[in-house]
Amino acid sequence: MSLQNRRRRLAFAKAHVDWTPKQWSQVLFSDEKKCNRIGSDGRIYVRRRIGEVYAPQCLRPTVKGGGGSVMTWGCFSASGPGPIHRIVGKMDAQMYEGIMENVMMPYANDNLPLNWTFQQDNDRKHTASRLQRWFATNHIRLLHWPSQSPDLNPIENL
Repeated sequence: MSLQNRRRRLAFAKAHVDWTPKQWSQVLFSDEKKCNRIGSDGRIYVRRRIGEVYAPQCLRPTVKGGGGSVMTWGCFSASGPGPIHRIVGKMDAQMYEGIMENVMMPYANDNLPLNWTFQQDNDRKHTASRLQRWFATNHIRLLHWPSQSPDLNPIENL
């Protein structure tokens, strides 16, 4: 992590250290998640002893067709978990705006206090100019979020 991002994370922590539980209870946390049916998209490491390169217990089985995955958007607040929305295809700013309009807003209107704040990470589709206009038009306050900070977001644990 760059020094600049470390400084931004520290500034975020200092700015919010005195927030009360009531202030945090007015935040709607959100994120996307890809769930693979089998395995991971990441690098797989195997520990093995010398001479075990092809031992069955050191080999990872393959799946024909890749096993598939499901991409979702979700949110939660102090009032509980929000809706989970399945994302079909590749999500771009236009699709994200549709999720904000048709999934997030109805949930927020029904479950959050009048003076609530929306949290999202700094993904390009979240920070696109069309989304910034949409948030401004809909009078949605955004929680400024430091880059490279998934560990600060409680939705990562959910």
